[in-house]
Amino acid sequence: MRNIKIVSLVISTVVILSCSQKIIQPKVTFSQKDILENRVDSLMKLMTLEEKIGQLNQYNGFWEITGPTPKEGQAAKKYADLKNGLVGSMLNVKGVKDVRALQKIAVEETRLGIPLIFGFDVIHGYKTISPIPLAEAASWDLVEIKKSAAVAAEEAASVGLNWTFAPMVDISRDARWGRVMEGSGEDPYLGSQIAIARVQGFQGDNLKARNTILATAKHFAGYGFSESGRDYNTVDVGESTLQNIIFPPFKAAVDAGVRTFMNSFNELNGIPATGNKYLQRDILKDDWKFDGFVVSDWGSINEMMAHGYAKDSKQAAEIAINAGSDMDMESNAYVEYLSELVKEGKVKESVIDDAARRILRVKFELGLFDNPYLYCDENYEKETVGKPAFQEAVLEMAKKSIVLLKNEKELLPLKKSGQKIVVIGALANDKTSPLGSWRIAADDESAVSLLEGMQKYKGNNLTYVKGADVAVGRTQFVWETKINMTDKSGFSEAIKAAKGADVVVMSLGEHGLQSGEGRSRTDLGLPGVQQELLEEVYKVNPNIVLVLNNGRPLAIPWADENIPAIVEAWHLGTQSGNAIAQVLYGDYNPSGKLPMTFPRSVGQVPIYYNYKNTGRPVMTEPDSVFWSHYIDEENTPLYPFGYGLSYSKFEYSNIELSQKSFADNGQIEVSILLKNTGKYRGKEVVQLYIRDLFASVTRPVLELKGFEMIELQPNETKKVSFVINKKIIEFFTANSKWEAEAGDFKVFVGGSSTKTLEADFQYQKN
Repeated sequence: MRNIKIVSLVISTVVILSCSQKIIQPKVTFSQKDILENRVDSLMKLMTLEEKIGQLNQYNGFWEITGPTPKEGQAAKKYADLKNGLVGSMLNVKGVKDVRALQKIAVEETRLGIPLIFGFDVIHGYKTISPIPLAEAASWDLVEIKKSAAVAAEEAASVGLNWTFAPMVDISRDARWGRVMEGSGEDPYLGSQIAIARVQGFQGDNLKARNTILATAKHFAGYGFSESGRDYNTVDVGESTLQNIIFPPFKAAVDAGVRTFMNSFNELNGIPATGNKYLQRDILKDDWKFDGFVVSDWGSINEMMAHGYAKDSKQAAEIAINAGSDMDMESNAYVEYLSELVKEGKVKESVIDDAARRILRVKFELGLFDNPYLYCDENYEKETVGKPAFQEAVLEMAKKSIVLLKNEKELLPLKKSGQKIVVIGALANDKTSPLGSWRIAADDESAVSLLEGMQKYKGNNLTYVKGADVAVGRTQFVWETKINMTDKSGFSEAIKAAKGADVVVMSLGEHGLQSGEGRSRTDLGLPGVQQELLEEVYKVNPNIVLVLNNGRPLAIPWADENIPAIVEAWHLGTQSGNAIAQVLYGDYNPSGKLPMTFPRSVGQVPIYYNYKNTGRPVMTEPDSVFWSHYIDEENTPLYPFGYGLSYSKFEYSNIELSQKSFADNGQIEVSILLKNTGKYRGKEVVQLYIRDLFASVTRPVLELKGFEMIELQPNETKKVSFVINKKIIEFFTANSKWEAEAGDFKVFVGGSSTKTLEADFQYQKN
């Protein structure tokens, strides 16, 4: 291999001062940032306009790399661009052999030898799959979430990848939107903390390390507020919602050092995000001082034509680059038209320079100029993919993600011997569905099924009956229902088996590919005939443990009213069955809490805990109809944000404040006593909420501002404390800035957003 063509500059600076006929040469030191910026600037001076534009161009893998060179069509054109240094990044190319082959072309056959970045959707694992991100959020365990991202990064880096399009930090209040599975739920504080954890997990402490990859904060911005929960749909929100709810996790990602952003498919208040200067330049790059780069989502530059915002691909390229979208993912608009647009004066070359500099900066940070084949070690790949330590890590993450929703008469944990247990449901014996959506490198049939997990416990008489099908997903990107969703022919066998059982475990919910991108739903109930199956089995045996497998909150009011034990088990990844079985049998005491509200009915959606009061929030007169409510359903959720039970029982008492008020530089300590009154050692997520009673813009009835996981032995009591200071009560005010306003507040501490102790305090400005 010949040396890379770009040589790092040796930086030297000499300051010469004359004093009493002497030459003084003071020692000058340079920071790593200065050196990096100097290297970027030096490279930029060698580049033609076309080569700079090439860095802004990202192509999907376009030919069988180990096969013959493409000779015609689009693939041949892309190959020529690669050879001519007109490609800055590739995506969906994985495996050391293929990555090395493409990197070799970029480094050894182009004029300047600038290495490529290789991106891939490593959303919740590469080959070894962790729980879907929404499930991980239910753990409220930031250390474990960070570790999960680090596992995914290490495995992905071993196959040649150095960039993931995660984490998705969109806040969403609408369970109909399929992509809620990819985020952290409805709350900006929890979402911000998880964004930090995942960015740190992916990127580690050193981007040049062989086990870290670039993270991407996406989708900027507002995607989770798509109207009617329909994917790619319009978003129209006010500035207060944008600043106080949508932006915080993105800002947290910037502060955590995330190196790339991805814009979103939706329009925001009439302007597609890809062409939105306010988002990308004014907020992200100017206000937040983000110095990484922004990549478009797949084809979203050209999609501005369908939005009715650009008349053709050329104008779309002009709009996007001027708005601050630095890299074009698969629209081919930049490489085709930017040079022409510069010559016409519609795009300044300085705009191209800024985008190229941002991309090159990140490549230097990755160490690709020092060693472009850093991620290309086939022996390391073989040693790393699927290694046992990864399996142990995703099992731990999966157990912590499970939420116990109901447990009447202590039906759980199951006895380990002497019982006849019948397992019912197609999902119980499915080894692909537990992988969930967005796991495109994982092998089908690679998950541990619930049935397999339960079969490892040998003391009971275990029988399995399918009962009814759910659905079959053909691939991640193409959905195909191959079965009759109305078939009830398996009911009779399930009913017969259930009659003689001590306990019936029913695994129901969504197939892993019934949530995710492009998979919005209007019905949040159990798909197909599963609800009927549940009711028919209940008639002959009410001792049912309902295990839910789903990628979004479901509306299950009948189950809540009738089924004694309900376990929210999401799509938990490779070790799904082992994790669920260990919880069912009590080898792990569940500690998860819901990161999204579960509705009673889809008609309540969007439903969320941090709502604002109306002018008529409650009934003021008996039988009055003129207040904010439904005439056919309660206002309250089925299961609120932050809710989750344990095999332990926790008692909250004695809320105390260190003082009743504080000023700018002061603070208040709020404490409670937490006691485990149950018979099992367990963990409880203690949650801190505040309410700003009167403000320059209306404030939510509750806002999460802190949480801590506490582990207690039976009968153990612990004092749990939180600090309230000026930073905690800041918000985006009527003055169009983040600040704390003087006034009256309430503080709440408890085990969910609805079961809390409360006290009052004041904030006084100096």
